[in-house]
Amino acid sequence: MLKAEDYRVDLKEIDGLKVNITSYRIGSTYYCHIDNVDPGAVIARSEGESHEEVIQATMARAMERLKPKVR
Repeated sequence: MLKAEDYRVDLKEIDGLKVNITSYRIGSTYYCHIDNVDPGAVIARSEGESHEEVIQATMARAMERLKPKVR
């Protein structure tokens, strides 16, 4: 049975919004998701082969989704 290892939750701020960055590893795959602290909705998630790769990819997606829309 596979279980999550290297589980970690970090509180950060992206463009003035407090977010939780949750990362963990199952087998050889790393997973990460970023959610806003209140109400806890997921902003971005990704998976990859290394912890650094998955954090960078998820941060990039979150920043893209959180940047203001220009009309």
